[in-house]
Amino acid sequence: MAHRRQLAWLVAAMLMAAACGGGDSTSANGIEIVVTTTVLGDIVAQIVGSDASVEVLMPTGADPHEFQASAQQAASIHKADLVVAIGLSLEEGLNQVLSSAVDDGVRILNIGPSVDPLPLGTDPDSLDPHVWLDPLRMMTAVDVIVTELELLEPSIDWSTSGDSYKKELALLDWELQALLGTISIGSRMLVTNHDSLGYFANRYGFQMVGVVVPGGSTLVDPSSGELAALVDVIEEKEITVIFAETTEPTVLARAVGNEVGWSVETVELYTSSLGPPDSGAETYLGMLRINADLMVSALG
Repeated sequence: MAHRRQLAWLVAAMLMAAACGGGDSTSANGIEIVVTTTVLGDIVAQIVGSDASVEVLMPTGADPHEFQASAQQAASIHKADLVVAIGLSLEEGLNQVLSSAVDDGVRILNIGPSVDPLPLGTDPDSLDPHVWLDPLRMMTAVDVIVTELELLEPSIDWSTSGDSYKKELALLDWELQALLGTISIGSRMLVTNHDSLGYFANRYGFQMVGVVVPGGSTLVDPSSGELAALVDVIEEKEITVIFAETTEPTVLARAVGNEVGWSVETVELYTSSLGPPDSGAETYLGMLRINADLMVSALG
């Protein structure tokens, strides 16, 4: 009975939100796209321009693994012409509402499975969802999004803006290779807060040697034994920096660093969310440039 009351409340809230409308402006063509993360929101916005409205569910600084939609956001998902997500179990807190939307016939585009995802750690059956940290994979993602938009509304030229943005991504990749190339081979070992930089490391020649929170999700707690083993790795590899994230507390990372016999710096990167205004990381391109600058400063 309680479940039925909760479902009835959610349906009523969704109908009310749909009737009243949200605060987002609609496009001249009336096409409404809902996107899960801030990173995807920026990428999709670069492609659609004024030809569609884009609503981003997650606020700046939110952890995609634990974010849950409000009733009004659930309504937006259900009435959207297209929902764009990463998939690969990234948006864990949105699974139920997205599954419900699929059942109602909403078009859901999961980017992750289409961009050659890598295994997560040593488990071949678990795929790493953090695909956006490789700009070349995001070039493929642009093609996937453009194809879906062409199916949605073939009268609009989506490919021109998509191709233009892909050129920016290619240039960004070249810039990052040049910048990160200044870091010596011996310094290209990464310890991170959670297993989010695998694609970045794979693209730019870094080695992942340890994580504070094991696995691809942030919703697990490391054991004392796992943290002690990480301290041993840091000391063995002579690591001097742990890369944390702006979307996660740094308490555990700093605690691990304090157990090492020398000063270990904790540097926060923009991994799962864009940065706030004036941070330099308020766009996807800016986010990766800022991260590269921070890594060169810490490791160079």
